[in-house]
Amino acid sequence: MKRKLFSVVFSAFLAALTTVSCKKEKPVAGESTDVVTANDGDQFTVDTLNSKVEWKGYKIFKSENTSHFGTIKFESGDVTVKDGKLQSGKFVADMSSLTSEDLKNDAAQLEKFNGHLKSSDFFEVEKFPTASYEITKITPLAEGDYNTVLDGNLTVKGITKPMSFKANVSVKDGVANIATEPTDIKREDFGVKFQSPVENGVIKDEVTLQINVKALEKK
Repeated sequence: MKRKLFSVVFSAFLAALTTVSCKKEKPVAGESTDVVTANDGDQFTVDTLNSKVEWKGYKIFKSENTSHFGTIKFESGDVTVKDGKLQSGKFVADMSSLTSEDLKNDAAQLEKFNGHLKSSDFFEVEKFPTASYEITKITPLAEGDYNTVLDGNLTVKGITKPMSFKANVSVKDGVANIATEPTDIKREDFGVKFQSPVENGVIKDEVTLQINVKALEKK
């Protein structure tokens, strides 16, 4: 009797185990899921000729505010779009292209100033030839001047910090455009700590960045 009861219980246990094993398990890597990944969607490549970072730095000289402004070109970049919406993106800036726009009519001063920015006093371009921004989260905005918030990681001089930008994002006819709101970063957070002698003015920690990206769908 005991043997028969044990046989019945054991058979029931095997049946239950078989039922559980037949249930659908959680998706594993490589399976199709509803979660959007960097490769889940249409791929776009940054048009480096028509994309740029605009920057503006400030110096307090005696009681007057002065500034320099300029651009940095992109070396490369790509974005992913799914169902007409931005899903991810990474942009790599060519730091050797860093230049001042306000001094462009004074060749000697422009060369001197650009050289100083690229030196070890500032961005050490020879050691750190690129900077980058990688989007980690995209949040739509229903109100205001911008339709999206981009969260991501900004890397300058090998130092990575989280950074958010409000942006206007559009995708139409195989072109993705991203234009961020001018946003301040603290240069000293990225190891750019040069400070000129007091008599030459004090350089502010804040630098304003604006990212403008045009990306074209890969055919």
